[in-house]
Amino acid sequence: MITTELSPIQNAGLLATDHIAGSNHAALVLVEYGDYACPSCVEAEQLTRHLVEVFGSQMKFIFRHYPLVEIHPHAEIAAEAAEAAAAQGKFWPMHHLLFTHSKHLDLPALRHYAKILDLDMRRFNAEMGDHIYAQRVHEHRHSGERIGLHGSPTFILNGAVVDVSFGLEHLEQAVRAALSEP
Repeated sequence: MITTELSPIQNAGLLATDHIAGSNHAALVLVEYGDYACPSCVEAEQLTRHLVEVFGSQMKFIFRHYPLVEIHPHAEIAAEAAEAAAAQGKFWPMHHLLFTHSKHLDLPALRHYAKILDLDMRRFNAEMGDHIYAQRVHEHRHSGERIGLHGSPTFILNGAVVDVSFGLEHLEQAVRAALSEP
């Protein structure tokens, strides 16, 4: 389950730009570094939603952008769209839409999702055109690179990487085990 202790992860702490679901005051912290175009991240999103629904009062879930633009050319612009939605108080609804429509992340599709969420389209289009959230997305990715991450999704539970390479069920097992510890 939990495979690697990385001291930089433990020292990474919260970023001012973190998006948090669940309880802000929970001792259990689950961080995901993800990419909206990554098929494994799409699969993981269903599990993280479930974990927040079931354990949200006992854990803090944080999503950080880790767009692998070398493999997924629209991942970075999708992350920027999530940040533009966050600026209008709708990060999580956009987050879920992006994962639901991960094969359609070009700018016209992103504009369509923004309309679905009833975002201020003038503001959304201006912010997307100016790429004002690109720096924030890069900061998330660089925070992952600083702690040695190379792929997505990567999950960190209370400072330890959870190996999900053999199945996402390991993540739920790790969360349940951590919650049952004294």
